[in-house]
Amino acid sequence: MATSDIPDNFFERVDTSPDGEFYREPRFVQHIDQVTIDALTQWYREFLAPEADVLDLMSSWVSHYPPDVALGRVAGLGMNAAELEANPRLTERCVHDLNADPELPYEDAAFERATIAVSIQYLVRPAETMRSVARVLRPGGQICVAMSHRCFPTKAIRAFHQLPPRDRIRLVGAYLDLGGFEEVAFVDRSPPSGDPLWIVTGRTPDA
Repeated sequence: MATSDIPDNFFERVDTSPDGEFYREPRFVQHIDQVTIDALTQWYREFLAPEADVLDLMSSWVSHYPPDVALGRVAGLGMNAAELEANPRLTERCVHDLNADPELPYEDAAFERATIAVSIQYLVRPAETMRSVARVLRPGGQICVAMSHRCFPTKAIRAFHQLPPRDRIRLVGAYLDLGGFEEVAFVDRSPPSGDPLWIVTGRTPDA
């Protein structure tokens, strides 16, 4: 999907109330089943370099990072303080609404990796967010966006209700293109007996 082909109405939602109201109460739930969680954790084992500084965007009470991979700084940015506080993998926590302000509250070139797990469907300003993610990643840094087929339906954008999976994947690839990422690629890590696991990756330009 070319970036010029993204209609404005793709980002409409049923529930237009402030996201802070929707996420005020913690939701200790999973959007994918256990076998797919295991597949995502295995992917992260390959994606997250040991001792890397990592940004867990749209984070919650679990990051699905492999427990046997030692990481450096792990910054979790999400919508609910109680969920973030319950996440033992995070070394720091920030409550921040990316739909209200897509600019990330981190310094330039702060991280080597960024992850978004089964929540990209809630962004209404994804291009701006991706540009900010590229800013806070170091040269040659990488982002991983993991998607499946479950969501909070009233908060997911119209595109994720109407488009087939192939086009949703292409749409997320267009987000990364707009953000300035290079080498945008797709990997299907769906387990045979679980929920889908579709992964889009990108890399910031080398210095």
